[in-house]
Amino acid sequence: MSAILSADDLNDFISPGVACIKPVETLPAAPPPPTDLEHEVILDGQPGAATNNTNAGPAQISLTDCLACSGCVTSAEAVLVSLQSHAELLSVLDGAPALRVRHNSTSDGGGKDGYVVEGLEDPAAKLFVASVSPQTRASLAAVAGRGVRERDAGNMVAQLLCGPAGLRAGGRYGNGFAWVVDTNAAREACLVLGAEEALRSANYDNNNNAENGIGNGNGNGNADGNRGNRLAKPVLTSSCPGWVCYAEKTHPYVLPHISRVKSPQALTGTLLKTVLSRTLGIPPDRIWHLAVMPCFDKKLEASREELTDVAWGGGGGGKPGKGVRDVDCVITSKEILMLTESRNIDFFGLPKAPVSSSLQTPFPDPTLQRFLFPVRPQKSQSDPTAGTSGGNLYYTLKYVSAQHPGSRIETIRGRNADVVEYTVNSADGKPIFKAARYYGFRNIQNLVRKLKPAKVSRMPGARTAGTRKPAGKQGGLEYAYVEVMACPGGCTNGGGQVKVDDPVVMERKGLESKPGPQEQKQWLAQVDEAYFSAEDSDVDSEIDFENTLAGNGGQAHEGGDMVGSISPAYIRDTLAHWASITGIEVDKLVYTSYREVVSDVGKDKEAGATERVVQLAGKIGGGW
Repeated sequence: MSAILSADDLNDFISPGVACIKPVETLPAAPPPPTDLEHEVILDGQPGAATNNTNAGPAQISLTDCLACSGCVTSAEAVLVSLQSHAELLSVLDGAPALRVRHNSTSDGGGKDGYVVEGLEDPAAKLFVASVSPQTRASLAAVAGRGVRERDAGNMVAQLLCGPAGLRAGGRYGNGFAWVVDTNAAREACLVLGAEEALRSANYDNNNNAENGIGNGNGNGNADGNRGNRLAKPVLTSSCPGWVCYAEKTHPYVLPHISRVKSPQALTGTLLKTVLSRTLGIPPDRIWHLAVMPCFDKKLEASREELTDVAWGGGGGGKPGKGVRDVDCVITSKEILMLTESRNIDFFGLPKAPVSSSLQTPFPDPTLQRFLFPVRPQKSQSDPTAGTSGGNLYYTLKYVSAQHPGSRIETIRGRNADVVEYTVNSADGKPIFKAARYYGFRNIQNLVRKLKPAKVSRMPGARTAGTRKPAGKQGGLEYAYVEVMACPGGCTNGGGQVKVDDPVVMERKGLESKPGPQEQKQWLAQVDEAYFSAEDSDVDSEIDFENTLAGNGGQAHEGGDMVGSISPAYIRDTLAHWASITGIEVDKLVYTSYREVVSDVGKDKEAGATERVVQLAGKIGGGW
């Protein structure tokens, strides 16, 4: 999933493997005389299919079904991924008038807590919300050119999605998005949750669960039901869906190591769906969440059955995979430009200023309004050491170091630029915590080999074969935490990012010949520069940051409680508040799960099943 996926560009179609384990009970009826729409593929939860061909029986195939196949990672998967696109976004926007949220400063008894939702009488109307990643903003800032920072690009995306000169200026109903959220808010929560999870697994919890634990729905107790069952060392990050799919399909023995903390995209989706549905009194399927991400695999993540209201609200009638998704559609940085082209909007001509507050309704909870839309917006990162994938490892190292006064972080370059080892040494030089960064599948394969369990021989008296040294085992200390990302260079190099050979980049940069690898490397450096860009006023002291929290309603916490620019206590209080207003336990909100995907290769299959799979593949355009 590292290249642009488009149905128009598919020339490498690989039909579903013989090992496809999706039961094929019935096949679509024989196609009627040729029409413009011979076949239709529908995602679960997607609006109804076009009805201009009532005779054709559509094949009901969900993206979750494709993820259940370890026999292939196919272009069939890619076709389904392409259905989450800017075209789908425009189709949904033009499907019906949007629900509109109005805030009554003096409540007249309508709505909930002074908020009124207009348009509910139309069953097709939805409330549109969006979230945008910092890597996407960095990519678009690099395309815009010198002087445009990541934050400027973020304002331009917000102007596109909810400003008067953006999507609202056209379309059938002039629909736009009610709120556009920066995923950095959820990222900060994920960093704190991930660091605490890693320390529990590394046995650095210091028995402070009671006072440092995240509150449950009542504001006390533990949120993580797995605290007694720590993850296996080393803990591996889970925010990269390409890596997670790879592990589930090919190396299930690493699943006990993978962090249970949701990604920023998933956590943002859960927060928006739960809070808006509970505070506004509307069902979650009336809320449509768009995520703008740097990676096509994020579309796979959005389709996971674990990331639906089944997990937190018991939706879907108890049927796996039938719930309302927390993220309804994912588009990438490149697709933002395709979106503007479809609506004849000059993206680079959009205002770089924030959308006027007069055009935005306050979020229907003051505490979460301050969390999601702080007076001083969260910056992605200002330290290149943190990397371009959110800083999971960097924050965990800082978190460990903060608990050991006088400790220092030592960095050791690995076999290449995408493998780096880190050790937190105590004041007297003893190693207390070891971690690493593994980017790119070549390096990931080396990592999972080290984690592969020893093979036990069945021969009587034989010794265990293939015994492996624990990952990173040097000097008596093994890795406690590893940041794993599928893309070399991290998330700013995601498959959905705008590349240097894209026509819009070549035109804006005045390039006449197709760029080569060196130009792409230089281009990625510009994207990274935009990712780390920050005004002098953006880089504030920790004291100023705490004053900001206090001014935003954040509680003052004893002892400063700052790690970098993030207050773990503030994050815990915010998560506890989220749980209290929704009535859902925190662990259901912030954690997820993974499962081994089992292939039926070599197993006895029902007679004729393979033939029916082949027929189905042919009907969706992928004949063998």
